[in-house]
Amino acid sequence: MSEYDDPRSLGQAGGELRLPTPGEAAAALPGLARIAGATWLNAAQWSVLTTARNTRRLLRATSDPAAAAELAHELGVTVAQVVDVARAVAGGVPLHEAVAAAVAVEASRETEDHEDDPDASLRQRGAELLERSRDVWHEEDEHPAYGRILGDLAPDEARVLVLLMTSGPQPSVDVRTGGPVGKLNSQLIAPGLTMIGARAGCRYVDRVPAYLNNLHRLGLVWFSREQLTDPMEYQVLEAQPDVLAALHSQRFTRVVRRSIHLTPFGEDFCRAVLVEPGDDTNYPAHQVPDDGDD
Repeated sequence: MSEYDDPRSLGQAGGELRLPTPGEAAAALPGLARIAGATWLNAAQWSVLTTARNTRRLLRATSDPAAAAELAHELGVTVAQVVDVARAVAGGVPLHEAVAAAVAVEASRETEDHEDDPDASLRQRGAELLERSRDVWHEEDEHPAYGRILGDLAPDEARVLVLLMTSGPQPSVDVRTGGPVGKLNSQLIAPGLTMIGARAGCRYVDRVPAYLNNLHRLGLVWFSREQLTDPMEYQVLEAQPDVLAALHSQRFTRVVRRSIHLTPFGEDFCRAVLVEPGDDTNYPAHQVPDDGDD
């Protein structure tokens, strides 16, 4: 019997071929390579080597390219990885250490490739995303952007969102020049006046226009050119000091009624992270058709 026919030539204790446990391989790898190694071994890609015949095939791969290619195809790894593992095992390295080292080399190579070609990394992430979309067992309870959005919100902006979710769309008015017959030459005096800051209990009411711009940037709110169905909401708003000051700033002025709504994405965000189930029952009753942003 040649040394290639004897499983003891693999350097395993007691003459037995022992596959590495995920913990053993993970301990041999640093950082991200450790994660990659554990994942690889959990998939049992090297389990076919438990037979003496396949052990001989592994060692033959050091000198036979065809054997290396065939074994790599069965394991679902690269030919280079098979050759690296085979040479290490032939030199007396335990199989789990040889596998861990091969994984570390591959992970390092992928990291270098991503640093040299950022677009390749993006394409790989895109491919992984599409692969998850084809996995019927993969479930996502919430949108992956929600965590990032929370980091982009001020506390007062969260209050604004809760107001919109629990009380429905809010009235907004623009004050323009020209009066009822001067629409063609009308100029904007004061845009987007609302009572959202006071109604939401914002600490910094003067920042509400900036808050609304940020919420619009994040795709959580939209500004409708349509007015709400209840005129009483506008009567209260138009009696506010800032609206009256804008109306009295010039001789001929008029009010243009608008409204501010949550987007469908904003509604889902609020239900997922800001309001308790059942607290959003008022919102659907106030919705108006989406006519786009102004």
